[in-house]
Amino acid sequence: MHKGFRTMTLVCLSAPLFLAAQSSNVTLPQDKGSDKINVSAYPPDQQKGYKVFLDKCAKCHTIARPINTTMTLPEWSRYVKRMMHKPNSGISDSQGKTIYEFLAYDEENRKDKNPSAFSKSLSDEEIEKLKAQQH
Repeated sequence: MHKGFRTMTLVCLSAPLFLAAQSSNVTLPQDKGSDKINVSAYPPDQQKGYKVFLDKCAKCHTIARPINTTMTLPEWSRYVKRMMHKPNSGISDSQGKTIYEFLAYDEENRKDKNPSAFSKSLSDEEIEKLKAQQH
């Protein structure tokens, strides 16, 4: 009983974070958006972070997906940690920190200024519905 409760708690807490992990074989609304950010006005360290983000995150899913998704900073933190633990992600602790810092900066300086232009992360149930429709 306790193990089931822990599993359910974990699933419920992480449900909004399933943006790419189990959905690389499905097209999400975010995938259809822009796959670039003009970071020329971002501080130099964030411009470097953008390059790490592009290099690492595009290995497993479209880069448009995180570019066009809005999350809270704690959600981004959990999401990056989750992606770091994916087999073959190749994301080191320092790269994960750099990616998170870039995503947090971008969220606060681009997405928070126009939240209606971006999509919220999808739940497992929403992703499963999309998979069923696309197959």
